[in-house]
Amino acid sequence: MTTDSPTPDTGAELLPIATPARTRAALRTLIRPDRGLALTGLGILVGATVVGLLVQPLLGRIVDIVADGRPAGDLTLPVVLLVAVAVVQGLTTMLGLTRIARLGETVLARLRERFVERALNLPADRLERAGAGDLTARVTGDVARVAEAVRSALPEMARSVLAILLTLGALALLDVRFLLAALLAVPVQLLTARWYVRRALTLYADQRVANGAQQQQLLETIGGAVTVRGHRLEEQHTERSAGRSRKAVDFTMRSVNLVLGFYGRLHIAEYIGLAAVLIAGFWLVRDGAVSIGTATAAALYFHSLFGPVNAALVLLDDAQSAAAGLARLVGVTDLAEQPEPEAGKPEAGKPTAGKPEVGKPEAGKAAPASVPRQRIASSEAAVTVHAVSHAYGPGRPVLHEVSLTLEPGEHVALVGTSGAGKSTLARIVAGVQQPTAGTVTAPGGAGSASASAGEHPVVLVTQEVHVFTGTLAEDLRLARPEATDADLRAALATVHALDWAEALPDGLATVVGEGGHRLDPARAQQLALARLVLADPALAVLDEATAEAGSAGARVLERSAEAALDGRTALVVAHRLTQAVAADRVVVLEAGRVVESGPHDELRDADGPYAALWRAWSGSRTAAPHP
Repeated sequence: MTTDSPTPDTGAELLPIATPARTRAALRTLIRPDRGLALTGLGILVGATVVGLLVQPLLGRIVDIVADGRPAGDLTLPVVLLVAVAVVQGLTTMLGLTRIARLGETVLARLRERFVERALNLPADRLERAGAGDLTARVTGDVARVAEAVRSALPEMARSVLAILLTLGALALLDVRFLLAALLAVPVQLLTARWYVRRALTLYADQRVANGAQQQQLLETIGGAVTVRGHRLEEQHTERSAGRSRKAVDFTMRSVNLVLGFYGRLHIAEYIGLAAVLIAGFWLVRDGAVSIGTATAAALYFHSLFGPVNAALVLLDDAQSAAAGLARLVGVTDLAEQPEPEAGKPEAGKPTAGKPEVGKPEAGKAAPASVPRQRIASSEAAVTVHAVSHAYGPGRPVLHEVSLTLEPGEHVALVGTSGAGKSTLARIVAGVQQPTAGTVTAPGGAGSASASAGEHPVVLVTQEVHVFTGTLAEDLRLARPEATDADLRAALATVHALDWAEALPDGLATVVGEGGHRLDPARAQQLALARLVLADPALAVLDEATAEAGSAGARVLERSAEAALDGRTALVVAHRLTQAVAADRVVVLEAGRVVESGPHDELRDADGPYAALWRAWSGSRTAAPHP
């Protein structure tokens, strides 16, 4: 279960924060695979603490020997035992803390992997509503805070709690009245802890939100620096950044004052407890109930509690901060988890394939003259979109009950003006984004009700292609890790990229990406198309995948894309209408609705929206002025 994050003055709908109960449940799930390591480490620390508790009685024994005026030789055994205790305690403590630290690092790595996996699967519209700053703050600040707690606070907290419990037990063994005297400090300590916890969790959560808003403002200002300068908005953006920075600093100073008040109350508890133990020792020694050495051991026991008690209470600061960060991380992992319908079964209460859709010939009418490529032998539709609607927030509809079918092996081009909803529909068909309403039956698509035999049922290629740092071969093998060099060369050859790839300084072993050999937009896109060929999906979705190449490389990329799509069902968001000409069918979107569907020739000759687009596009190509 998660709750909505406090919304800062950015207007963003921040990603949710998990409830304390859900956070604890997630933590137990993370630790469960390493229960054995946790129990072993805890057992070793218990042994180390028990051995360490022998120090105070041995020192008390030395006090009694001196007070009784015994020979100096009687001190030999207690001193030797003190040295042995120090060595054994040091070794066992090191071993126990090592195991606890290993447990912490393992759990932290598992948390990071799960967070990254879930974050990469977040719906695009959800991220847009939250803003990049919120997710960035969680990836950086919250992960760092949890990591710091795991590496330092967790081992120290485990050791401190054990020391407190076992030391109190040792006090009771000396004389239960020493324990009762020491417990006089507990009410003050508990009230202090309660006072702190009730304020800290909310304060640290608000501080994280303020830091996220600050990062969001900085990202927006830096990312849009050209626009900011062009519209002379420097002062406004500077004031906004300063305002959000002041808010973040205010929360930081409030947390500092909270910690100072926390320490002051702890010192009062220490004074009360130590005074009570010394007074109890005075009365017990005077009455002959205990020796001076025993009273000394009791005072030393309580004094030794200063460190672990203060450490445990002070670590509440790190624990509360880490708990706030963990709740924000778990909130993201929970948000990204989407229930998967069983293969072959439709979602409850929702329509599935076989319903009427726009773009199919009506009963009694002839099918279009253009016959789709029959590359996939199947009697079922490869993709069925039924009554899909989508909005990026209240009052911001993008798609309105769109229905569409792609037959096996068919290439369909989506065309329309900017903002018509083409990219949104493409992402929904690819399963990257969930629709607000309606269903998609596709190999791995949103609301999929059909199983796919391939490991990569759907691959989406957009105009924003990232070249990962590493060798060209490693970049290609992201799509198929077991691919041989021959497979890589074949994929590159398919998209007409083998010549330039082999001409690189080290061929397939050339380092590309950040700090490596720079690939221009056209070659980067060919690399993405080669990955598509290696993945060999049943359905390929191209979202303006040739747009970044510019006019010079457009034809080359179109040839590459056509070769990569050969033999598979494809949905292509057409950046240039030449892609629509090559498609089996053209679907025209206007204001989030399908207004036309059919072969290029048929739609071009009709007096409809596509004909108008074609005239405008072809006219702009032929009407260029001559020098």
